Amino acid sequence: MRNIIVVILLTVSIIAGSQITVFANEYDTAWIAKCMQDNKREGQSTETVMKYCECMNDKMSEDETQSITEWEKSHPKEMAECDKEAGWK
Repeated sequence: MRNIIVVILLTVSIIAGSQITVFANEYDTAWIAKCMQDNKREGQSTETVMKYCECMNDKMSEDETQSITEWEKSHPKEMAECDKEAGWK
């Protein structure tokens, strides 16, 4: 139950505070929430993970069917760029 609440809160914060929300659609929000869930135990702040996931989502094409977590494995250049942009340590 706590995980559901965290995902909902993160999704709401993405919608309310993100620069990409102007262009975000329901799929973007879902992909970013899934990415944040997948990376929550990586030792980074919620803000860092959110920036990383938003960056990766922005780099993916609109018709991509893989999740961000799946896509990043075959796109190391984009992953490194988003690590740097987000301040991932």
